[in-house]
Amino acid sequence: MPPYLTTYIIAIVVIIILFSSFVTVKQGTIAVITIFGKYQRILTPGLNFKIPLIEVIHTRISIQNRSVELEFQAVTYDQANVYFKAMLLYSVLDQQEETIKNVAFKFVDERNLMQALVRTVEGSIRAFVATKRQADVLILRRDIVEHVKEQLDNILEGWGYHLQDLQLNDITFDDIIMKSMSQVVASNNLKAAAENEGQALLITKTKAAEAEGNAIKISAEAERQAAQLRGQGIALFREEVAKGMTVAAKEMQQANMDTSVILFTMWTESIKHFSENSTGNVIFLDGSVDGLQRTMKETMGLNLLGEDKVKK
Repeated sequence: MPPYLTTYIIAIVVIIILFSSFVTVKQGTIAVITIFGKYQRILTPGLNFKIPLIEVIHTRISIQNRSVELEFQAVTYDQANVYFKAMLLYSVLDQQEETIKNVAFKFVDERNLMQALVRTVEGSIRAFVATKRQADVLILRRDIVEHVKEQLDNILEGWGYHLQDLQLNDITFDDIIMKSMSQVVASNNLKAAAENEGQALLITKTKAAEAEGNAIKISAEAERQAAQLRGQGIALFREEVAKGMTVAAKEMQQANMDTSVILFTMWTESIKHFSENSTGNVIFLDGSVDGLQRTMKETMGLNLLGEDKVKK
């Protein structure tokens, strides 16, 4: 072999070895170095140096958040099937060397890790749901998530991972259960509407009764005041009549005239007033001499009573 060819080959080998000594690790990734299959060290993001032909990159581990969607079934305490659709968000616990070793060597590959992680989450949720009734599952969404996190934190920490979040996007039941739940909700809504309508009607009736009672009170008070005023008016009228009759009687006595003429005049005026203002068609009067005398006496008695009041 010509000497220049040997030199050329050696130069190529040196260049290859030189280039293989430098390793670029992407941001968000950590490389695990082994020597003859045994863990040696880790390489952080950036340009790194490794011993060529001896140190080998065993795996590259992403320290970024990762997500996976889950679909599984659980059974409640009262034997109802519950169907879950969930999203699992997880990541490497930290960048410590011991954590990275757990992530790199705990599982054979990524597929085995995902299988264990998914089955662990599903098992935790199934165990929790199995102790609850179907009617309570929908309102326990947050409790389910907290239960799963509490159960898995220690397990995942041993694998080098941390559960960031678990979102239960959808919780459904069998069609017949969904229909019955809809009927229950509809009946409860109708019941609530009926109760609200009854309360509104009760309030309306109560307010109407209160208003009617207040109107009756006001009307009664007005009637009482009107009756009082009418009584006062009649009393004043009688008082004025008595005064007028007294004055007229004195004047007629001074003129030596019979005072009974006044009473007769008042009696005839009363008859005229009856005929003009009465709503009836017939007026019965006692026109006999005895009846007239009796009426005169009664009228004179009223006259004397009025005079006594005036004197008092």
